[in-house]
Amino acid sequence: MKVLQTAFPFLAWLPQMRSSLRVDLVAGITVALILVPQSMAYAQLAGLPVVYGLYASFVPVIVGALWGSCPQLHTGPVAMLSLLSAAAVIPLAAPGSVTYIEISILLALMVGILRLGLGLARLGLLVNFVSSPVMVGFTNAAALIIGLSLLNQIIGVPMPRSDFYLADLWGVISQLPQTHLPTLAFAAGTWALIWWLGRVAPRLPVLLIAVVLATAVSAFIGFERRVEVPSTAIMDRQAAALIEGYRQTAAKIDALNAAAAAKGAELTALLKAGDELRDPMHAMRVENEIELLRAQAKLLRGDNDQRRVRLHAIPLERVDAGGVMRFHRAGSLPEGAPKLGRNWHFDGVKQGGIVLSAGGVVVGDIPQGLPTFDAPKIHWDVLLPLLPSALVMALIGLMEAVSISKAIAAKTRQRVDINKEIIGQGLANTVGSFFGAYAVSGSFSRSAVAARAGARTGFYAIISAMAVVLVLLFFTPLLHHLPQAVLAVIVMMAVFGLIRVKPLIHAWRVDRSGAVIGIATFVATLFMAPSIANGILLGVLLTAVAFLFKTMKPRAEILGRREDGVLAGLDTHGLEPLSERVVPIRFDGSLVFANVAYFDDIVLEARARFPKADTLLIVGSGINHIDATGEEKIREVAQILRESGVTLAFSGLKKQVRVAFQAGGLEELLGKENLYDSKDQALRVLLARADREASVADGGLPAVGQPVSSAGCRRLV
Repeated sequence: MKVLQTAFPFLAWLPQMRSSLRVDLVAGITVALILVPQSMAYAQLAGLPVVYGLYASFVPVIVGALWGSCPQLHTGPVAMLSLLSAAAVIPLAAPGSVTYIEISILLALMVGILRLGLGLARLGLLVNFVSSPVMVGFTNAAALIIGLSLLNQIIGVPMPRSDFYLADLWGVISQLPQTHLPTLAFAAGTWALIWWLGRVAPRLPVLLIAVVLATAVSAFIGFERRVEVPSTAIMDRQAAALIEGYRQTAAKIDALNAAAAAKGAELTALLKAGDELRDPMHAMRVENEIELLRAQAKLLRGDNDQRRVRLHAIPLERVDAGGVMRFHRAGSLPEGAPKLGRNWHFDGVKQGGIVLSAGGVVVGDIPQGLPTFDAPKIHWDVLLPLLPSALVMALIGLMEAVSISKAIAAKTRQRVDINKEIIGQGLANTVGSFFGAYAVSGSFSRSAVAARAGARTGFYAIISAMAVVLVLLFFTPLLHHLPQAVLAVIVMMAVFGLIRVKPLIHAWRVDRSGAVIGIATFVATLFMAPSIANGILLGVLLTAVAFLFKTMKPRAEILGRREDGVLAGLDTHGLEPLSERVVPIRFDGSLVFANVAYFDDIVLEARARFPKADTLLIVGSGINHIDATGEEKIREVAQILRESGVTLAFSGLKKQVRVAFQAGGLEELLGKENLYDSKDQALRVLLARADREASVADGGLPAVGQPVSSAGCRRLV
């Protein structure tokens, strides 16, 4: 039975199903009311059509629940991975295009395989390589980036996209005078409604209520207002020239993408060819050609983004004459032409026509029906560029899932197997990619709601997924008029709640270097956006360097005795030395290859400062480990000191270090009499011996009742 439960963790639910069915049903419905609007909002953040958020809330939710370790953890679309997915895929394809969707799904497969590998290899401990300040700094920066990246949808203006996020954000802010007031009104109204209902009726499905009301109001007032006209309908020369440039550039981008796709198919064929047909140099040339085509397409997309911003700044007014629509620049209508009361803006090109909009942006048509089983399309040419992002997404997703599971387990007193949870998350992404899902992970908000609702087994998550199925089958037409500004507000309110400053302030008090690294991670993530994965990689690297530096230079100092009798640093506390002949040295760190040079330095410093010393005592209670290099260094130092008449002694060594001393012959080399169980015992013996030898050297023993010496045993009283 244990073997079956290891392979199929959901079998553990069966004994509880009868008693937990009702609460799981309620919890599942409650979570579903949050899942549906959240999933659509996060898909939009990932640069995907909203239906792919619903796809990611179906199969991955079920698989994650069946094979996960924490029953209350809810798997599905989350803000962080959605942003990381967009940042990884945007350089490779145009958002919303078929290629973009295929690469996003491929990325989910890669993330799933990496997580599966980590879980099967029982490498869940890798999450410990990211320190708390680094994670806090990265999360704060990512939350700001996620929230502010949706600002253009709140005010209804286009957002230019480049390799520098802060410049793109400034491009949006500079368009504030062009704010579309109805869009801003929807956003402000949604925020106010969610905030108010969250305070007065927190048990209600606040997000769903906001979505339903906003959709109904949008449909009633005709919030979306778009027309498709020929190019001859644009009467303003500047606007017409910009639109023509946009159209031609868009055609070039499509041609470059088609060429890159054809080259990708050629590369796939080359990679699949047998050894006798494979030409590595030709494959490399094809790969370089693909990179060049993508780079050209990326530059052209940037140009068109700028054209779109310039076009949006040209408001057009519509004139109907003889049943024909004409659009003039606002304020330049012919005399006597009737004003129709609203400004129009360029919205795109479509099949030779020009799309103009006088309203807000809505979700639009959502495909009806369930996702079909289809293997992700492998774009071999993007696997290597995607790998770093996939690895970062795998690790960040793991940290999210593990931290949520541990927080829930602390309250429910359940045991969570981290590696099983990793396997469950890996399976959710891997299997989900075969059903059109992009990368998913554990959700803080939905898991917390499930825990508060009393969910006992993962069956509640399956209930929530079934609710998504109903939406896909029957309700997607009703979501056509949902304003995208509403989804943007939902994401903003979710991610801004992740911003935490207190942990960094606390870290500054406890570990200043760790806090500095956390702040550096925050700044780097902001400046490296949209490639925010580089921010956390930099934080991990700085943490490793700081750890290595601390390992190379552990706390080590010569000791003296304070007035209260406690040993403390001689220089740190301005103390007098215990003796000129016995010098105690504290070394708080494992003695390994990285710090043997520092050990050598501190011993040489003590020897130089106390030339009359005949014993150097290493207080080694802080030495937890010694490697071959450390053992060799002790041997070398002991022999050099012995040649100059100085004895090297140790006190307080831990069992594992004593065993290493015995195995390497150090115990014999140093002499058992020079290895003491504690520093107090060592000082008592060594100082007494030093006093006796000093008395003999002075010509006799001290009189009975007289103090031994100013440097002797009376200091131990």
